[in-house]
Formats: sequence, C-alpha cells, structure tokens
Amino acid sequence: MRPQALSTMQWEPLEQSLSAQQRALLPTDQDIAFYRQHGWFVTPPVISDDIIEQAIAGAERYYQGERDAVLPVNEGFSDWQPRDGLDLVRNNEFVSLQSQALRQLALQPVVGAIAAKLAGTQQIRLLDDQLVYKPPQDHTAQTSVGWHADRAYWANCTSDQLLTAWIPFHDCDIDMGPLVVIDGSHQWSGLEHLRGFHRTDLTQLSAQLQQMGIDHSIKEIPLALRKGQVSFHNCWTIHGSYPNRSQRTRLAIAVHLQDAANHYRPYQNDQGQAIHMFDEQLCRTLPNGDPDFSDPSVFPKLWSEP
Repeated sequence: MRPQALSTMQWEPLEQSLSAQQRALLPTDQDIAFYRQHGWFVTPPVISDDIIEQAIAGAERYYQGERDAVLPVNEGFSDWQPRDGLDLVRNNEFVSLQSQALRQLALQPVVGAIAAKLAGTQQIRLLDDQLVYKPPQDHTAQTSVGWHADRAYWANCTSDQLLTAWIPFHDCDIDMGPLVVIDGSHQWSGLEHLRGFHRTDLTQLSAQLQQMGIDHSIKEIPLALRKGQVSFHNCWTIHGSYPNRSQRTRLAIAVHLQDAANHYRPYQNDQGQAIHMFDEQLCRTLPNGDPDFSDPSVFPKLWSEP
C-alpha cells in the first residue's frame, strides 16, 4: 500500500486520558524542583512493553523504507538511508509523522503529562523527533554524539521551556552509550551556538566552552535507563552520548516537545543571515505569514490539561 501524503493522513487516535496508575507516576513537587535545579529528570517505568515492541517493529519497517505517510519535503533534515552505510549512527528526524507505530510511542500522553508538569505548562505539543540507532562494538568512539544544547538548533522558537524526552527501546546501560547530561548547565548563559551533535570527541567540552567564554565546572551524568523509563532534559541542558561499546544495537527515540506558550519568531545570526528550522517547511502559515507552530498535523498535542 502506497503511503499517504502527510496532509491527508488519518492517524489512529491516541487515548488522551491517564490511568490511575499512570497518574501516580507523574512528577511530585520535589521531582519538579529537582528538574528545575539540575535540568534533567528520569522517570520510573511509564511506557508498556507492548508499545515499545510495536515501535521496535515500526523502526525495522522504517529502516526497510516503509512509510505510512510521506513528508511534503524530502531533504534538508537528517534522514539516514542504507546507502549512507550500516556501521554508523543512524539519525532520522520526523519519524512520528511518517510511521504509525513510532507515532504511538512518541505521542504517549503520559510522556506529555510528565513534560507538562516539568515545564509548568497546561499543554505539550510535538516539535520534532529523532530515531537514533547506534551499531554495537564501537571501539573508535565514532558512535558518540557530541555535546550540544537543543535550544541552539531552535532559534526560531520563543520559549525557553522546551524540553526533550529520551526513550530507549530496551535497557540501556553505560556500555551501550546512553544519553549524558551536564548537570545544571541549563542555567548557564552563552550556549546559543553550542551545536556539536556531530562532534564525536567528547573530551573537548571544556575547551569548547572556554572558546565561547564560558567557565563552569563540568559534571557528567550518564542516564542509564531500564526499558520503559524516560529521561527528560531542558532545552538548554548540554548533553551528548557515549559510544556503544556493547554487543547489542542501541535504539532510542528523542521526542522534542514544546510548551503552550511557544510560537515562531524570525531570527538572524551574528552575520545578519536569516535562520530557519526545517519544521517551517512542513506546517501551515498564520495570517501574517509566519509558520504556525501549533499546526496539529505537524505539531500534534501529546497532552492538554482537562
């Protein structure tokens, strides 16, 4: 069956309510205070094995080229293809707009409800997502993901309460190359140009920060998670990930989330050049011509307070 255009796709609806068991797992006031002080938070297991197993099958189909919906633009974003090579980090963006199984995981209401508590907002919408695959037995550190702050890539957003949910598809210990955050770094200034996702040398962060005029002590926190757990980090939190030195493939999805107040703004870099996000090419426009970052076909709601 041929995939549908994104604009005509009728996605299976997600249940927007939480069970009593899920509500019991929402962040406490103490958890929220921790997140706001440290810039990251790890949940107990909140996602069922069934949802994750469906997502694993969906990822396999995605890598084989199967799509439920197609984007109106097919270049200008990270989109690994088999011709790029098999023994490297695979980074595919906007997968939840193309695969029903991956969408079911990325848009879990419990993920949105947790994010809403942490960000102090009544609504959470999707902003972007990334399916990231790391091959096993990397002894050259080429499967590291370099230090970066997500907000540095999102200059066209107005909010500083954006956040990311990182969801592994399996238990993920240190050897598998989990996400690593720099504790408290979301409170630092001067991170607007920290875009080192593709820099695999994780030993150079201090030098990078000094070049940017930033002088802080660095505390790395590897977020080893069990299957079903989710980590969250603030959009200004510096993070990367270690190489996968284990015997197993590492597969995870990063779900980038926006709060109710976020909207588009025009932005220029230091050279006066207009900066754009790929998201702008997917969504509808407002009467004034600005991209609509609340367009439900591209930025669906994960959660909205009743």
